[in-house]
Amino acid sequence: MNVLALEKRIQIVHLLVEGNSLRATARISGCSIRTVMRLFREAGAACQEYHNKKVAGVKAKKIECDEIWSFVYAKDKNKPESKEGGSVWTWVAIDPTTKLVVNWYVGKRDENSAKEFMSETAQRLSSRVQITTDGLKTYLEAIEDAFPGGVEYAKLDKQYSGNRYVGAIKTPLIGKPDVKAITTSHVERQNLTMRMGMRRFTRKTNAFSKKIENHCLAIALHFVYYNFCRIHQTLRVTPAMEAGLTKDIMEIEDIIKLIG
Repeated sequence: MNVLALEKRIQIVHLLVEGNSLRATARISGCSIRTVMRLFREAGAACQEYHNKKVAGVKAKKIECDEIWSFVYAKDKNKPESKEGGSVWTWVAIDPTTKLVVNWYVGKRDENSAKEFMSETAQRLSSRVQITTDGLKTYLEAIEDAFPGGVEYAKLDKQYSGNRYVGAIKTPLIGKPDVKAITTSHVERQNLTMRMGMRRFTRKTNAFSKKIENHCLAIALHFVYYNFCRIHQTLRVTPAMEAGLTKDIMEIEDIIKLIG
């Protein structure tokens, strides 16, 4: 990638984090799809490593968790048995106060994924928190295992009449959670941000990931850009700055420099 001008690399990464597909990015930037793919993979891997190193000791008071569906290669009904892929779930934990995405995990919507996700989330936190999730049953045991020192945990079950939302049931499960703070509104809004920022999550798209590895790299690139580069409209700083992880806005050029 050293032969590609820095300005061109910045343009490519900027196009990717603003929701363009790989091929659209190649057309707009005037670069080959192989060049775009190589830079995308290098940037995604560097972002994953950066997030793991930088997002630690987070002093959050509340965490909201949710899972968002997507697919790799083909939907379950169309996927050949010889191919990997099908339904993939991205588990997301967000601090609603700072808007920082503390952790994410790509896997299935099952017990093992829940435990891996919550274990990683707990390791990034430095204080006792109140956690709110949807009604997925696998969360309870996963949270109990991940927070042996104690946690406040409640679930929120949304109620529908047909397709119309009619209310929600708030159920405290561990500790003494503040009932007024039981909500998943912020993490659900983050789901929209993901769909807007990554073509792979757009409904009825042909820009879905063909390989699970690329899917994970795209998510890593997206969340480092979201946490460290993108100024939140309400906060007027980046989530990472609001959380005290950094003092300055990270530029896309800085993401390029992470590649080395």
